[in-house]
Amino acid sequence: MRIMNNNSMRLPGRFGIVGQSEGILQVFEIIDQVANTDISVLIIGESGTGKELVTKAIHENSLRKDKQLVIVNCGAIPEGIIESELFGHEKGAFTGAVGPRKGYFEMADGGTIFLDEIGEMPLNAQVKILRILEGREFSRVGSGEQRKVNVRVIAATNRDLEEEVKKGTFRQDLYFRLRAVNIHIPPLRKRKEDIILLAEYFASEFVRKNNIEFKGFDKSAEELLIHYTWPGNIREMKNLIESIIVLEKGSLIDEFTLSKYINYNSSETRNLPIPLNKTSDQAEREFLYRALLDLKNEISGLRELILTRLFPPKRLKPWGHVETVNYLHEDEEIPYAEHENDRNQLTSLEEMERELIDSTLQKFNGNKRKAAKSLKISERTLYRKIKEYDLSY
Repeated sequence: MRIMNNNSMRLPGRFGIVGQSEGILQVFEIIDQVANTDISVLIIGESGTGKELVTKAIHENSLRKDKQLVIVNCGAIPEGIIESELFGHEKGAFTGAVGPRKGYFEMADGGTIFLDEIGEMPLNAQVKILRILEGREFSRVGSGEQRKVNVRVIAATNRDLEEEVKKGTFRQDLYFRLRAVNIHIPPLRKRKEDIILLAEYFASEFVRKNNIEFKGFDKSAEELLIHYTWPGNIREMKNLIESIIVLEKGSLIDEFTLSKYINYNSSETRNLPIPLNKTSDQAEREFLYRALLDLKNEISGLRELILTRLFPPKRLKPWGHVETVNYLHEDEEIPYAEHENDRNQLTSLEEMERELIDSTLQKFNGNKRKAAKSLKISERTLYRKIKEYDLSY
């Protein structure tokens, strides 16, 4: 990755959306087709994939672009007041209604309303949404008067609405009305071609706005970015990139540094990021490698803390960049080591793997099935490792 400075980059994409993967190109095509119409749109995608960004692209390229875009998070509004928030109320409609109030649909008259997480909407409010879609009419809470509204509805969900219909939590007629046009936004883990582009974009924007220098990611870190599953999608990536830039203070980021910021505790992350062209043995070894990488970072931090306490801070020199699986090269001197056994305390990755397997087996009293499950490897691989490391189990 190139060095980041405070000059902005021009990156592939349209509508303010960065990407060139097949899934994103299909999204661009649908936006082109529907933007200048008034047809309702249902956007489907996991949390953090950019559903609001697609909505803004549709609105800003429509005939309603000079009118208001009102964004409503249906999942954030308590059920007891959602009708009042969406459709407004009259004075005295309920305790605390001291005067008439417009709802979000009236505020969006002439423009577009975005109903995010529509799958969270209670059934009683769904009925009124359907009435607006079919006849552009609604009534405020506490009033029988029918009001007209000219508004385009764009809805989004991270739920399977067909399943919600089967369970009776979402109206079938509303689902059919909303799905006139569906836009599926792929999760970031299925947009491999876009990952480095997005990382560059977020880094470039952040350093430009904050006037910070950032040297970017080396090839090993880029590989880690590409193979990580991104359970939080684009939102997670943006936050991660900004955190690294601030906390690593202009450093060139390698995979060991990057791994400190990646959440390997997610079940998705443990199960999905292995490249599909790897054998099962290679995949299982990579699972072990990730667990060991976490352990290595913890040991590295502990080692630095011990050295800081053993030797005066003024005598310590910064650690060099580590490229090998060992903490130090074979011919590299330990800074200010007083005894030969200090060198022997540096643990290789293979020794760490042996220790991890041994401690896991101890934890489960030698139960190999439970140990293999905990390590995310097959029992066959575990037996092979036990034999390889001459463990007594």
